[in-house]
Amino acid sequence: MDYVFISYGLTFIALIITLLAQAFVSSSYSKYSKIKNEKGLTGREVARYILDQQGLYDIDVVETGGYLSDHYDPRNKVIRLSKNNYRQSSIASVSVACHECGHAVQDKENYLFFKIRSLLVPVVNFSSYAGYFAILLGCLFGSLDLIWIGIIAEIVILLFQLVTLPVEINASRRGLKELEKSEYLTKRELSGGKVMLSAAASTYVASVASTVIEILRLILLFGRRDD
Repeated sequence: MDYVFISYGLTFIALIITLLAQAFVSSSYSKYSKIKNEKGLTGREVARYILDQQGLYDIDVVETGGYLSDHYDPRNKVIRLSKNNYRQSSIASVSVACHECGHAVQDKENYLFFKIRSLLVPVVNFSSYAGYFAILLGCLFGSLDLIWIGIIAEIVILLFQLVTLPVEINASRRGLKELEKSEYLTKRELSGGKVMLSAAASTYVASVASTVIEILRLILLFGRRDD
């Protein structure tokens, strides 16, 4: 069995999965951030509407720097929206606002996985890029022949991702229900909102898949040493 070929092949697959998910997010956002929603609602306005409807008057909505840096900060009770999503009235900005408000509602309802993930802050900030980190870590420990250390490190990453994944999927589902119920987007625009919310969750699914593949690759490399 050509372990080298299999090893590189698995790493290539993991990388492709991660890159495709990131490309899906970037292309979806690039498309729908340029399409103005017919009701002229900005991300800030939608976030404020949702929070007020949920009785979350103590949560602020503020502008933050960076590209797609939108997030809910449970410690400071703040939803931070990147400049474009905060100010612009696009399909993307409304969808992102709904997703982040989903996290705020999770906090309000003491959603178990959200509470667990919140304990991991600030580690949580790298969660959407965990797939890349898992690939890099797997290659490093594999090349240094510290395979067991690599496997343990990858399992730690995987456990973190398995906590993060349901949080993100649930937030996207909550966001979609809010879009359908409150009609921030027209029926014609709703399909774009669905794409955006699906894209938001896809990177986390891809990260989990990439980490599992890297664990499998390291296990195969470890088995090779016993041949």
